[in-house]
Amino acid sequence: MTLNKGDKVTVLDDAIDGIVIEVKANEITIETTDGFHLTFKPGELLKMNQGELRIDFNKNHIIAEKEVKKPNYINKEKKSKKEVPVPEFDLHIEKLVKNYKSMSNYEILTLQSETAKKHIEFAIRNRIPKIVFIHGVGEGILKSELDFMLGRYENLTFQDANYQKYGQGATEVYFKQNTK
Repeated sequence: MTLNKGDKVTVLDDAIDGIVIEVKANEITIETTDGFHLTFKPGELLKMNQGELRIDFNKNHIIAEKEVKKPNYINKEKKSKKEVPVPEFDLHIEKLVKNYKSMSNYEILTLQSETAKKHIEFAIRNRIPKIVFIHGVGEGILKSELDFMLGRYENLTFQDANYQKYGQGATEVYFKQNTK
C-alpha cells in the first residue's frame, strides 16, 4: 500500500486518526485529528477511504477490503433536533500521545494544558455552549492548572462535572454567548 500526502489514515494498534503530511522512504508523518504531528512506519498505518477501510498486505501485509455499513436498526427514542451531545475531551496523557514515558512531568502538564487551551479556543470560535474536560482525580495538579487557566477567561464559567457520570475527575465549562 502506498500512502501519499493528504491521505486519511488510522494507526493499527492505537486509536489515532490523521492525515499524511509527509512521506519519506521508511517514515510517514501524520497530523492527528488533535493537531499533533506523529511519525510512523508504513506498516503501522491503514489508509482510510470514504466509507471503507482498506488494508493491503504484500510481503507480510494482509490484503482486505471492508465497507463500513450503517447499523440496521431504528432508533425509537425521540430526541429534540436542538439536542446535541456535549463534547468531552480526555486530557489523560496516554490519550494524547503514544510515547509519553520519556516525557518529564513538566512536558506532560504543558501538553495537557495546551490541548485544553486549543479545545477552549475552538469552542469559543465555533460558539459551542458547553464542553467537558476529563482530567482524572490523581494528585489534582492537572485540575488545579485547568482551574487556573479557565479563571483567566471572561466569558465562561466552570464547575465539577456530573458526579454520577464522571466521578470527581471532570470539569464542565459553559461559554457565555454574545447575542450580537
